Amino acid sequence: MHLLKSPGSWSRALGWLAAVVLLTGAMLTSPAQAEDIVIGGLFSITGPQSYLGEPERNTLEMVVAEINAKGGINGKNVKAVIYDDEGDANKARLNASKLIDKDKVIAIIGPSLTPTSMAIIDITQPAKVPLISCAAGVNITSPVQERPFVFKTAQTDQMAVARIYQYLQKQKINKIAIITVSSSFGVSGKDQLIAQAPPAGLEIVAQEVFGEKDTDMTPQLTNIRTTPAQAVICWGTGPAPAIVAKNMKQLGLTIPLIQSHGAASKKFIEYAGEAAEGIILPAGKIAVYKDLPDSDPQKAVIKNYVEKYEAQFKTPVSGFGGYAYDAFNLLAQAVSKAGTDGTKIAQELQNIKNFPGVSGIFNMSPEDHNGLGPDAFVMVKIDKGEWKLVE
Repeated sequence: MHLLKSPGSWSRALGWLAAVVLLTGAMLTSPAQAEDIVIGGLFSITGPQSYLGEPERNTLEMVVAEINAKGGINGKNVKAVIYDDEGDANKARLNASKLIDKDKVIAIIGPSLTPTSMAIIDITQPAKVPLISCAAGVNITSPVQERPFVFKTAQTDQMAVARIYQYLQKQKINKIAIITVSSSFGVSGKDQLIAQAPPAGLEIVAQEVFGEKDTDMTPQLTNIRTTPAQAVICWGTGPAPAIVAKNMKQLGLTIPLIQSHGAASKKFIEYAGEAAEGIILPAGKIAVYKDLPDSDPQKAVIKNYVEKYEAQFKTPVSGFGGYAYDAFNLLAQAVSKAGTDGTKIAQELQNIKNFPGVSGIFNMSPEDHNGLGPDAFVMVKIDKGEWKLVE
């Protein structure tokens, strides 16, 4: 065995060893540097509500790839860790804990639903991890003082009811029946329908409820048929509202059917088939963006999103994916100013003003972590399988 005795030999050996150490260190640290900003996504990608979660997942993946292609945020790469809660509150809680404890995310976008969003607030809030929900329930961010780390991009059920009631007033309709899903989305919508009816001069003459997985609402609609209702308002998501539409047609109920914004998807039209024709509902401007004037600040944003999404995924866009689009862009702006500290991100989010998104013009504040008004909705009608602006 020959030992390295000369100074030159020792120098060369040490130089070689140092190079190996540096190379190994670079190999170990590069992935961490590339994923310096880790955000979570939690959506109902499979299950009955997949028409909400799938476009949200697709959208988040798309915008993360797009921002990384432009250099990331403050020169740092963004990584999205996305889980499927399947619309189940318990799975949402488990995955939220996983995102925080294992994946070390700086913020979470989602969930897709009001029940799953409500289920994880007591996990994200104590951890001081900003949550930007893609669900509608007004109670997700309220009371703001108790939930300083919770935000949302979907228009609220409070706004949706206001727009529906404005429409009904114009139609001289003053007696309505409501049929609502038994989930927290339905309960929140029902509360708003009841609370806003008297000020709008409306009388609710029937109140019926259905389950998320119910397959026949004929008994409830038969009860409604015996009342003096001039219109029916259905509040739900998934396949069930389409069943309400079909059952009404089967019963020969010809009074207008108004759906909630939870049905503002091409999937609803697909589920309902011919029974979708003529249904009225509040929807984000994305449903009819081509009809907007060029002066509308949302039009260019929506056009950009729609064209990129449909080109990449070869499927029609929906406003639900737009909630994730807005959530990421709001978060990216906040992180660019605040860095990755959760408290500072939340402070930046609530200071965002006049931010044109797919879902509306966002004006956040310490008192309002949604930042949208009733003008974020337009009333649309389903005409030959397409959305048509009715106001």
